[in-house]
Amino acid sequence: MKLAGFLKQNIVPSIAFVAAIVTMFIIPPDEKYLGYIDFKTITCLFCVLAVVCALKNISFFYILACKIVKSFKNARMCVIVLVWVTFIGSMIIANDMALLTFLPLGFFVLDTTGKHKYMAFTFIMQNIAANLGGMLTPFGNPQNLYLYSKFHIPVDEFTMIMLPPFIFAVVLITICCFVFVKPEPLEFEKDKSQLDIKKTIYYMVLFALSIVIVFNIVPYWVGLIIVPVGVLIADRKALLMVDYGLLFTFVCFFIFAGNMARIEVVREFFSQMLEINTMLVSALSCQIISNVPSAILLSQFTNDYHGLLLGVNIGGVGTLIASLASLITLRQYNSVCPGETKKYIAEFSAFNFGFLILLNGFCMVV
Repeated sequence: MKLAGFLKQNIVPSIAFVAAIVTMFIIPPDEKYLGYIDFKTITCLFCVLAVVCALKNISFFYILACKIVKSFKNARMCVIVLVWVTFIGSMIIANDMALLTFLPLGFFVLDTTGKHKYMAFTFIMQNIAANLGGMLTPFGNPQNLYLYSKFHIPVDEFTMIMLPPFIFAVVLITICCFVFVKPEPLEFEKDKSQLDIKKTIYYMVLFALSIVIVFNIVPYWVGLIIVPVGVLIADRKALLMVDYGLLFTFVCFFIFAGNMARIEVVREFFSQMLEINTMLVSALSCQIISNVPSAILLSQFTNDYHGLLLGVNIGGVGTLIASLASLITLRQYNSVCPGETKKYIAEFSAFNFGFLILLNGFCMVV
């Protein structure tokens, strides 16, 4: 029972580990294995996660979002702001951390104001916002960080590739909020929480260092020394809170993808499929194996990073397993609204597949 519980809580790392082990029997370990792992991606991801955990421990994101949300006095505008905050948050702190930070805020706002009828819709829109919001920046989504590093994509080119679907996603999400939420009046209690200014500035400096590593301004090994030590001095608990499962998942999928690329039959199959339509194939693969492993695997068989970037970002919406963030949202919703899982999944699927179809259609036209 303990093993089953562990696997349920760590399903993606467990699958990644099994996939890596299986391919190791086909391609035995050798000197080429060292070339599989992108150490810069792992380092950047670790540094960003560590600082974000430290900021979360001083309630930086929660306090800031609360102050923004409480500036609006009706349900429609509050839901829109909650979704936008999650959208912007995913660009800075990654989609899973944005959801863990802002989903409780969404519940708090709707629960204290008696607007439970909008709970499922708000959670779903926050989930879509988290999956699509990070597409604009190299560090917004883990798969972006990997592809940006692997293909050495210029920042301006990266931004121009992702800007059209990003704007389209913002418009779609905002329209949905206007259509499905009424401008009903809301009343909030006064908020007495205050930010720790000194720690906020300190962590922001470390966060800035983590970001300049992404853009090769500072060598990644420098960040690997300074950022962990800086966080350890101020908040050692933050280092324990880092999602090491995600880092482990990356390592396992690097091994899996590297081995798969050395299997001739697999290489020919994926190369032929990706030649048909890289964006569509990668978006569809996300629906089955999730967006991060899709990016790592498919990048071994194509140099079309334009189509791959679009596909693995758009592909984050759709099925529950298209992105790990969607499973986080489902778990959070079940904890606050038990007994409504079937209704939630039905509504989730309707909105997510709608977004998946519209975004793919938009990108094909543009």
